[in-house]
Amino acid sequence: MSVPVSLETDGKVAIITLNRPEVMNAINETMLPPWVAALEECRSNPEIGAIVITGAGEAFCRGGDTSKLGEHTAPDPVDIKEQFWDRLHSIPRKLAEIDKPVIAAVNGLASGAGVDVALQCDIRFAAQSAEFRVSYTAFGLVPGNGGTYFLPRIVGEAKALELFFAAQPISADEALRVGMINQVFDDGEFIDRSLAFAHDITERAPLAMKLVKRAVRQSLSMDLNTHLDMVSSHMLITRPSEDHAEAIKAYEEGRQPKFKGR
Repeated sequence: MSVPVSLETDGKVAIITLNRPEVMNAINETMLPPWVAALEECRSNPEIGAIVITGAGEAFCRGGDTSKLGEHTAPDPVDIKEQFWDRLHSIPRKLAEIDKPVIAAVNGLASGAGVDVALQCDIRFAAQSAEFRVSYTAFGLVPGNGGTYFLPRIVGEAKALELFFAAQPISADEALRVGMINQVFDDGEFIDRSLAFAHDITERAPLAMKLVKRAVRQSLSMDLNTHLDMVSSHMLITRPSEDHAEAIKAYEEGRQPKFKGR
């Protein structure tokens, strides 16, 4: 029996695959414990320098598992709250703990919570055939997995509201145009290009990568002076570091630096 979320490594790159292709990787509760465990392994393993999240089969993630939506039993409000807060929200909270680059490789449909999963990542690449559906309002729901937090920060408030209100499918090219994703690749080379980028950034100075990600994320809730004070402290850490010394030495010797790892 296949696992609902798999983790494999390719050198310094970890690949987390949502693995329920028969239901387009719809999220259910069986996926969450192994998903959180995979993310924690990536966070704590010093040999892993970057993480790629993708979907098995023809979809990235169609969103939450809708198999029970047709039931006529009235849902219990407390159970709904716990389902999100205690279980589904464990994914964005765990991602927020990870200082390493996290890349969403969107290989097909991303809908509802599936879009939210992509938005939770640092960088989003999409196959040319990928499609995004910010579809909550079409079903009388609100984005339940962080969409209203992440999307305005990525595309701006007005565009985010337009996408939420319209609830229309968005092509990969349109998602690129509005800034929802970073790059679009042809289907045939999509995964290779995504992994090539991930491998490339694992060759950067790991300490600097970690602190840059922290600085960017934390800047969103800081005033300018507080942020500048923080990054000056980060410079006190990076300037005397082995990473910096190796980068300077490699530059002077005309070679690629060889960093020791995280």
